[in-house]
Amino acid sequence: MPRIRRAAAMLLLAAPVVLLTGLADLAGAQKEKKKSTEVWTDAHDPSLPADFKFQGEYVGTIGGSKAGCQVIALGTGHFQAVVYPGGLPGEGWDGKNKSFMDGKLTDEKVSFEPAKGKKKYLAQKPEEFSATSKFPPAGQQEYTASISGELLTGQTQDGKEFVLKKTTRKSPTLGAKPPEGAIVLFDGTDAEQFTGGRVDKKTGWLNTDGKDIRTKKKFSNYTVHVEFLLPYRPEARGQGRGNSGFYQVDRYEVQILDSFGLDGKDNECGGIYSQVPPKVNMCLPPLVWQTYDVDFTNAVADDSGKKVKNAHVTVKLNGVVVQDKSEIKRHTEDLRAGPEGGPGALRLQGHGNPVQFRNIWIVEKSQ
Repeated sequence: MPRIRRAAAMLLLAAPVVLLTGLADLAGAQKEKKKSTEVWTDAHDPSLPADFKFQGEYVGTIGGSKAGCQVIALGTGHFQAVVYPGGLPGEGWDGKNKSFMDGKLTDEKVSFEPAKGKKKYLAQKPEEFSATSKFPPAGQQEYTASISGELLTGQTQDGKEFVLKKTTRKSPTLGAKPPEGAIVLFDGTDAEQFTGGRVDKKTGWLNTDGKDIRTKKKFSNYTVHVEFLLPYRPEARGQGRGNSGFYQVDRYEVQILDSFGLDGKDNECGGIYSQVPPKVNMCLPPLVWQTYDVDFTNAVADDSGKKVKNAHVTVKLNGVVVQDKSEIKRHTEDLRAGPEGGPGALRLQGHGNPVQFRNIWIVEKSQ
């Protein structure tokens, strides 16, 4: 057979293989996309994957000193454990040192080894995932461990054994009652104070259903309390993981996001979006009720509408100050029209995620 004809025949024979390979790749990509979009909104949902019961916080001692650990579920039975010397964030952690372990679920037990290899912050592949921008993190220790039931049992690199027990932290302001003079925006009965939103008749919770919710009334200077529940999306990463926001006067976003165990950046939970990171990452695991208590002072504009003073905000996330009179120098990119300084609605951002809210009240104040 002439060389040209032979090459053409080989090309024709190869074409079905290429086509099948392409279809397989497409199917794999579609399967991966489907996994990353799986979402759960109820901690008692019987369809929750087995991974769910292992994620969360653990406390105890390592080498005679208090320590905490946050176990992040990454999907398909993979985890990353972040060990904090001194205790959990907001409860003794030194604010600097961490140690990472990578884990895998097998037969109702999660086994952890020291995190190694090439890692990237929030990488999609579990084996490449890092919960800090810099890997290895400062203070990395070579721990091994396993979780069975409620206990995380491990060994230090010099063979000393330790045991950490699972704990469920609750915000000290969870269920806080509105003080005298407060305006109750949502108490579980109806959403009459809002435009948008859906009240779940069974739970009495306010659902975004992925769409924005705004108060009908506008505010300027105030303190406000809100409780929120983030969905469980173990195979999502970064801004795809329960992304929402709590907008002050419909201009300045205090981020809501499942950033449990992460660095605590300005686009993560507790941050003033794209401007000021939280002082400490106090985000709790998904499907656990969390609280924001915000003291907001609006920007000031002169008679011409020119801003002469920036807005300021103090934010407590789960009872811990994460923004302390932080100056907000500019509005969030996703803003309403008009100059800064005027009153505006409170906005609960949907951003395509089924974030849920309850117990919302506000106390207006003079500037």
